[in-house]
Amino acid sequence: MSQKPQQPVLSGAVDPYESPYIRRNPDGSVNRIMSFPTTVATPDADSPSPVLSKDILLNPNHATFLRIFIPRRAISSSPSSPSSSNLPLIVYFHGGGFVLLSASSSINHDFCSEMANQIPAVVVSVQYRLAPEARLPAAYDDAVEALRWLKATDEKWIREFSDVSRCYLMGTSAGGNMAYHVGLRLAAAVDEFGPMKIKGVILHHPFFSGSQRTESEVRLAINPTLPLSGSDLMWELALPEGADRDHEYCNPTVTHDWRTRFDEIGRLGWEILLAACDGDPMVDRQMELVKMLRSRGIKTVEHIGEGHHGMDLVDLSRAGPLFKLMRGFICLSCGDFQSSRKF
Repeated sequence: MSQKPQQPVLSGAVDPYESPYIRRNPDGSVNRIMSFPTTVATPDADSPSPVLSKDILLNPNHATFLRIFIPRRAISSSPSSPSSSNLPLIVYFHGGGFVLLSASSSINHDFCSEMANQIPAVVVSVQYRLAPEARLPAAYDDAVEALRWLKATDEKWIREFSDVSRCYLMGTSAGGNMAYHVGLRLAAAVDEFGPMKIKGVILHHPFFSGSQRTESEVRLAINPTLPLSGSDLMWELALPEGADRDHEYCNPTVTHDWRTRFDEIGRLGWEILLAACDGDPMVDRQMELVKMLRSRGIKTVEHIGEGHHGMDLVDLSRAGPLFKLMRGFICLSCGDFQSSRKF
């Protein structure tokens, strides 16, 4: 869908600085004034949970960590040595506009736990640094550091129960943006990761923007789930100082010299799944990304459903179709995966 030159009329829009989530201070810092529930990891094999989880410190200087999820049945049935029957590895980046939430936020913990159970897969959720205290590309740097750790670790849940040669990058919202940019980075340094092989990238309601408004941004500017004013604020806080929304971190369709990276993604045979919904202000921009990727020869599948931004996390009962799509994407041999369809 093409971008439109008009700017939206935002009468009645939510003032992001009066939102329940963030209050900006005169010195440019922010207070996160809404407390999001958190969930502790459950590593105890004697717990009744169908999915076990544990936290691993990544970088003490940055307070980053990884939360690993594994279906209990994989541990009870897996052989003592790695085999081709090991589970795919999904490296997950959470959303929150680069400013909010964490890997331990209950909304993200529950989503990753259900994903590990439903796919099934070993899921590694990355706790990265947040803006504005650590502006982009800090989050991307943390994600790459997490992948380097996964390549080298002797952690039992990774080495014995996951297949690092079947690794997928996935993210929701801002995390979808991260999966895209981290994928571009890895394509330029794929030899560094040895036995870890990226097979695909899953962009779930990815968070992108631009200075020029799209039709869907105008139409859904004051939607209660993600008002345009709130999205603009997140980008203001997350982008490097002085950058506007046409920075490459924010607008993936701007001109940049990444042709060789796209060529490498095509050569490596990576596929991209982009899951979108019709009530997301970013849906037009997401479809522009699909068009651009295909024009570069990258195998890209888009799925547009009904609903709002982040609906699968807000209401896990609605996540079933997404997990079904992911199973088909990860296990292409299980059936004919169409190049485009709606659910």
